[in-house]
Amino acid sequence: MAILFKTTISENSAFEMIERSLSGAYQYDGYLNVVSDAGETALSWSPAMHAEEFKAEVSQILRQIWDAARFWVIYERREDRGDAEGTEIRNAAFRLTRGYSGVIVVTLSLLGKRDSANDLELVFVCFEQDFHRRNFRVRYEGKPIPNRD
Repeated sequence: MAILFKTTISENSAFEMIERSLSGAYQYDGYLNVVSDAGETALSWSPAMHAEEFKAEVSQILRQIWDAARFWVIYERREDRGDAEGTEIRNAAFRLTRGYSGVIVVTLSLLGKRDSANDLELVFVCFEQDFHRRNFRVRYEGKPIPNRD
């Protein structure tokens, strides 16, 4: 059993990190994945796409999610801490929130093209109701999560 939900950051910190990553000279491969009851959507940073264009699309998607589910908890995933893989965290978040209505789980990964020193990986768990967010945090944050068997 792994502790998957351990390093939360504020919405402001998340947006500052995204802005800093996408405004700098560092080159990234990036993707945004959104999973909800409606299905799964992915946005990849294509080779021909400029950082500003990717940032605009990410911003638009996050605004739409905010309109639908505005109570967020954001987890930062880092390799140097030995955190679980982003997809493992995302899949567990989606599985564990099935009892809550309207949950949207978003994974944003900005992975350096040359090295991993400036990688940014965030998992947003977005709820329609604040009490669902609070319940999720009390039940799962900082606690071992059983494997899905």
